Amino acid sequence: MERVGEIERSIIKKFRKDIWSKFIKAVREYHLIEENDKIMVCISGGKDSFLLAKCIQELQRHGKFFFETHYVVMNPGYSKANEKLIIENAKLLNLDIEIFSSDIFNVVKDIERNPCYLCARMRRGYLYSKAQKLGCNKIALGHHFNDVIETSLLSMFYSSEFKTMLPKLHSTNFKGIDLIRPLYLVKEEDIIAWKKFNNLTFLNCACRFTENCTLTDDNKSKRNEIKQLIATLKKTNPNIDNNIFKSLDNINLDCVLGYKNKGVYTSFLDEYDSNKQ
Repeated sequence: MERVGEIERSIIKKFRKDIWSKFIKAVREYHLIEENDKIMVCISGGKDSFLLAKCIQELQRHGKFFFETHYVVMNPGYSKANEKLIIENAKLLNLDIEIFSSDIFNVVKDIERNPCYLCARMRRGYLYSKAQKLGCNKIALGHHFNDVIETSLLSMFYSSEFKTMLPKLHSTNFKGIDLIRPLYLVKEEDIIAWKKFNNLTFLNCACRFTENCTLTDDNKSKRNEIKQLIATLKKTNPNIDNNIFKSLDNINLDCVLGYKNKGVYTSFLDEYDSNKQ
């Protein structure tokens, strides 16, 4: 218990500015956690989801309003070693987790095109179904600041569309359930610093197909390509990541070619003549 106490104190003391304060700011600014919420906190086994769980646990203990939590691990077919590490970390961090199994890895193992996309879709479906069974109105995921800006650039570069990862969204198929991202403002470098400071070891890549991948293989991924691009740009402009993030909240519709709202496309030409001086 002494070790977990040190880990918990590090979140609210040593990493107060970079982790705890940003977590609280996101919760308040985007109304992510509210009184009487029943939240299913999803733990994948990585550093992000375990930190998320600890932050929510701290808020539940010391916050000013009541809400419920369920800490859930979905096992899509992890190796025994990976499952064991998740269980050991949950015990170390004093998190009472529930593990439930799915056969996702077996389903997607023979898919040649976009297996990761199908896997992600299936994971989301299983998680929403579990939340519904538990009577939860919110699902908390561990996506962080870097996930937001990387996803935005990936969308621009490879999907020809400007869109981002929102701090919360309504489920379209499971009525009454919202997905929330309380680490939305927390940078990955600070999560890594917290992990290293506490000498913690988490799963890096739990997927059956990539858990044995080399660093060289990882460097071929599109997301890692974006990570490297941002790192390069930061050498000449250290604030580039913050500027990318801020631009997502500062879109000037007077200076874009077109945009979609609820599936309806609007071109700048639609109002061009009416705005003539």
